[in-house]
Amino acid sequence: MMCRSVDLEHAVTAKNDGLAAALRADLTARGVTVVNLMSSPGSGKTELLARVLGRAVERGLKVAAITADLATENDARRLARSGAPVKQLLTGGLCHLEAEQVRAHLDGWLPDGTEVLFVENVGNLVCPAAYDLGEALRVVLMAVTEGEDKPLKYPTAFGSAQLVVVTKTDLAEAAGFDARAFAEHVQRINPGVDTVRSCARTGDGVDVLLDRVTAVRAGEPVHRPVLAGHGETHLSAALDPR
Repeated sequence: MMCRSVDLEHAVTAKNDGLAAALRADLTARGVTVVNLMSSPGSGKTELLARVLGRAVERGLKVAAITADLATENDARRLARSGAPVKQLLTGGLCHLEAEQVRAHLDGWLPDGTEVLFVENVGNLVCPAAYDLGEALRVVLMAVTEGEDKPLKYPTAFGSAQLVVVTKTDLAEAAGFDARAFAEHVQRINPGVDTVRSCARTGDGVDVLLDRVTAVRAGEPVHRPVLAGHGETHLSAALDPR
């Protein structure tokens, strides 16, 4: 039974990978760069994205966003205040997004001339990490209140990230966040990945994050995480260096 479950999971992700590759090719041909944002619930991802969208609109960058939740359109309403086109995607209980869902919601909606599409994934660091959405940049976010050992607890998410963003940095001292330990954990799981510090309340890191996105759009090479090269052996060694 276990073998059948694993085989089924591999079949599902393999199908998704094919659909994601096709979606990536289609959007790239249209000049659209996709950014996949993943985090746990309560990371401050939506508020930070709202600030990034607002800044992008100020700069004249043509951006759009899809935000995914199990229920309610609250996040779409929050993000739409930025002035960017936003669409809510309700998963109907599914704990992650898949490339087929993203394509279905883009058809007939994505505005012509869109340069960057942000996809705010479901608040979950487990299932979303296994699904390519056709992104050019995969970003994992984590609030300082979640603890510096988060990368060790969710190695697939952090190990597949092309950029890590720390949020709510204004609470770091109150939360007792150990920034040095966090950095060590991130590098242990995903050597060479960059980390951006941010605070949606103050605006810190908003321009830095947007600059990273526009650099990728301009053709700057992205970090290649170990898991992109089937780095399970490295990941196992990082978690248990004995």
